Amino acid sequence: MSDSIRPQIREKVEKLRKILHWSNYRYYVLDDPEISDVEYDRLMQELNQLEKRWPALLAPDSPTQRVGAPPLDKFETVAHTLPMLSLDNAFNDSDVLAFDRKVRRLLKDAGTIYYTAEPKMDGVAVELVYESGKLVMASTRGDGIRGEVITRNVRTIRSVPLVLHAERSGRIPRIIEVRGEIFISQEGFRQLNQKRLRKSLPLFANPRNAAAGSLRQLDSRITAKRPLEIFCYGVGRVTDIVFESHHEMLEVLKKLGLRVNSLIRSPITIEKAIEYHKELDEKRRKLPYDIDGMVIKVDSLAIQHNLGATSRSPRWAVAYKFKAVQETSRVLDIEIQVGRTGILTPVAHLKPVNIGGVSVRRATLHNEDEIQRKDIRIGDTVLVQRAGDVIPEIVKVIDAKRTGEEKIFNMPVSCPVCGSEVIREKGEAALRCINAGCPAQVKERIKHFAAKGAFDIEGMGDKLVDQMVNNGYLMSYADIFILDKEKLQTLERMGPKSAVNLINAIENSKMINFRRFLFSLGIRHVGEHVANLIAGQLKKMDRLYSVTPSELESIEGVGPVVAESVGDFFSKKENRVIIDRMITAGVKITTPETREAGVLAGKIFVLTGSLKQLTRNEAKKMIESADGKVGGAVTRNTDYLVYGQAPGSKLERAKILGVKIIDEQGFQDLITDNLMK
Repeated sequence: MSDSIRPQIREKVEKLRKILHWSNYRYYVLDDPEISDVEYDRLMQELNQLEKRWPALLAPDSPTQRVGAPPLDKFETVAHTLPMLSLDNAFNDSDVLAFDRKVRRLLKDAGTIYYTAEPKMDGVAVELVYESGKLVMASTRGDGIRGEVITRNVRTIRSVPLVLHAERSGRIPRIIEVRGEIFISQEGFRQLNQKRLRKSLPLFANPRNAAAGSLRQLDSRITAKRPLEIFCYGVGRVTDIVFESHHEMLEVLKKLGLRVNSLIRSPITIEKAIEYHKELDEKRRKLPYDIDGMVIKVDSLAIQHNLGATSRSPRWAVAYKFKAVQETSRVLDIEIQVGRTGILTPVAHLKPVNIGGVSVRRATLHNEDEIQRKDIRIGDTVLVQRAGDVIPEIVKVIDAKRTGEEKIFNMPVSCPVCGSEVIREKGEAALRCINAGCPAQVKERIKHFAAKGAFDIEGMGDKLVDQMVNNGYLMSYADIFILDKEKLQTLERMGPKSAVNLINAIENSKMINFRRFLFSLGIRHVGEHVANLIAGQLKKMDRLYSVTPSELESIEGVGPVVAESVGDFFSKKENRVIIDRMITAGVKITTPETREAGVLAGKIFVLTGSLKQLTRNEAKKMIESADGKVGGAVTRNTDYLVYGQAPGSKLERAKILGVKIIDEQGFQDLITDNLMK
């Protein structure tokens, strides 16, 4: 019984945990241990014995719980409070200067712009959620909107604190979502592969693949044996703390006990950032971990807010990539792949070549113009690189290696899959198959429809979809919902049990929210982020049948190209018929309940200084419950600055920008007056 545990025992356990957490921080984050390994092991053993004797004292954030837990059946997914967007790339100094000019153009009256320059880790992006200083959730970046929950695996990583340190920071935020990159060092990778070699296990290709594979283990006890590390570089949602700049936020993360890369430079001008990129490029081969570039971010968080983001990337940051590793290979053949929107993409089959630890056998040729510009022929010896250290592409042909036996490749005049006409629309580089019923398009659309982020139908893999389309069982994604066990059992490697499991998975997928349903349709230019924007604004599926392009364009983040694509999709009778068939088959599209907008709807508040009658959290709740928004920095979009004692620089900035300034009593009067209307 927990009630029978003496207070002295509880105090002893808490003291041991505190010492061990601090020792972990000193050893794994600061690389500056205060106690010997022998002493650390002795304290850990003592804590372990106490927890075994009194199991009621065991807690998830105990240092003894880094060994892993029994296996999961599968990973759950979770939505990120704020999207984890990808970054636009720059490949030379001109690209970076163009990024700086764009920032200045968008800001119009900006003075000197300062930036933060960070090494771009070649690892796996994650989000760590701490509540009241304790790690409660960890997830992968996923598609930027939703990620896989990997909390049990991340708890095994020594450089990830299970509890934050109040001693150095002075305060612990109630909620802080920390973004970082998990990686394996080069030495850790070498030792990991040596162990696998001794056990006759397949070797990992490179540290990034090893880190990704380690994080996606269903058995966290395996993850605990992998040499994973982390560097933190940003935040999502934060309560109780307001940051003025990116570099200030990084300093707070360090004080909380989170590991931040010591090679980050801030604040610096764009010219200094370019110089530092050259310095990092020279250093990177001597670093103990892999980096594939440098991230340049606008340092001021107020300016970041003003710049905003597109549907896929922030306007205030760019990834300045290092020059890719290149090798020579030979083009054995060129084939055409047909995607779900009908685009014909030429792909080169290469003589296998190792580039940066990865065996490359294929490279995209993008489109007809690219083949002609580079004059790529079957049989050519070519220079190949992993673009951005990821996607293989052909840089150029080595003319001196030509023998005269090379064959010129011409794009087909008809679809290689269905034989239909292909067209090249005005202003586009790609050829497109015009037959919406083309089997290749149907297959890719159905694979997209059944994937995670969409209907997430477990067991509906690529090979199974290929079989079902080839056998004529699926002509559109609506046909999925009328599949029966008898049909499925005629397919290769599909027995009675597998067929029943798939039917059950399809049945379980029928309840779907509006955002995921919209994304599942595979509308051109509509990814998960854009689907989220549209669904959040329109609320109901029926609205898409009548919405105008101008209404769609009024949604922030939705441009004319997206609006035209969405309008075109829903104007076609065959697409509406397919949607109606799904609904008839039992698909239910859920939407959030609508309610009358609050009295502060659309108003943005910023809080500064210490309030007397209210806590900061109480004030935020009052604003948000009335549908107002709480901003972290004062910008031109801010409607009210609410100030208390010791307001700081936000008050001066509000005066400069002409933002309405009210004290605590004025804020409460504003709320009361609006509620009385």
